[in-house]
Amino acid sequence: MPEWSHAGKSLHKKFMFNSFMPAIAFVNKVAEVAETLGHHPDITINYSQVGISLSTHSEGGVTEKDFELAGKIDAIPGQ
Repeated sequence: MPEWSHAGKSLHKKFMFNSFMPAIAFVNKVAEVAETLGHHPDITINYSQVGISLSTHSEGGVTEKDFELAGKIDAIPGQ
């Protein structure tokens, strides 16, 4: 996946925004997508930067579910 790094047992990507509120709006969109798929990322927020880590904990690493969610996150407009 472009721009996603595969480190250890998870996929990681950082998203940069102009300020806090667009970052939070993005996180809310990610939450909606994740809830629809029933697969939830680890999310960190640092003012205008959002970090997302994807891993299938029950499988002990990255699975097709993580790649599917990564693709859907990349498709969210306004990132």
